[in-house]
Amino acid sequence: MTTHTLHPSTRLGEVKLKVSSLERSLAFYQSVIGFQVLRQEGRTAELTADGTNVLVVLEEVPNAVIVPERSSSGLYHYAILLPTRKALGVALRRLLEHGINVGQADHFVSEALYISDPDLNGIEIYRDRPRDEWEYDAQGMVKMGTEPIDWNGLLAEAEGSEWQGLPAGTVIGHVHFHVRDLAESKQFYCDALGFEIEVDMMRFMRALFISAGRYHHHIGLNLWAGAGAPRVPANGTGIVYFTVVLPNAAELEKTALNMKQSGYTVERDGDIWWTEDPNGIKVKLVAA
Repeated sequence: MTTHTLHPSTRLGEVKLKVSSLERSLAFYQSVIGFQVLRQEGRTAELTADGTNVLVVLEEVPNAVIVPERSSSGLYHYAILLPTRKALGVALRRLLEHGINVGQADHFVSEALYISDPDLNGIEIYRDRPRDEWEYDAQGMVKMGTEPIDWNGLLAEAEGSEWQGLPAGTVIGHVHFHVRDLAESKQFYCDALGFEIEVDMMRFMRALFISAGRYHHHIGLNLWAGAGAPRVPANGTGIVYFTVVLPNAAELEKTALNMKQSGYTVERDGDIWWTEDPNGIKVKLVAA
């Protein structure tokens, strides 16, 4: 079997999360983060930044159990990518105004803020530095690290700009998961699905960062919840699925076929293909 690689213009689409109270989550996602509700029906709501594209789907699950952080395989965080540094500064100011506990890091390729929603679903809000500023090591891997963010510089960027919710151009930039076994997840995401390794920290940090088109990472995989971490219970909060958007139908079919040939179950539902990773996270495959 030939090695399958995802088309370089592959990107991520919407993520779906389980929450314990839709009302509480909607208040948080609208007033603190700045999403708009595009559609709401029963226990489910679709959230958007631009009034057109769905970025996050929230589903209230009955008798929900809030899953403690780093206790299971599943969501570590999903990441909201903002179009400008000014937008990130405005977002930071908004979080501080609401008394949100904010983690932060300068990853060299990006500047990132880390928070949790009311159900401990991890969220990163970040902006990318221009690609021509990214640096690479001797092996051709992108250089990423963790340094303190320029907190005051970010807030200075926001001066004179009113908070008006998430700006147009906001997208889901990446997802990051706790997994039970890194080699097993690498086989699924790289060998079968077609992502490529951008940063290999399997030995030192027990983490792997993979992407399409030489992005710094579309998916992070880590063992920080422990090797063999159990799956989230059916009524546990966390991620239901994330979406991989291929550029066209031909690339979608090619990817689904490679998944099948690699021994994974792939099911078609109209124009959508579904598969599931070894940690119980569903992957929605669509064409742009």
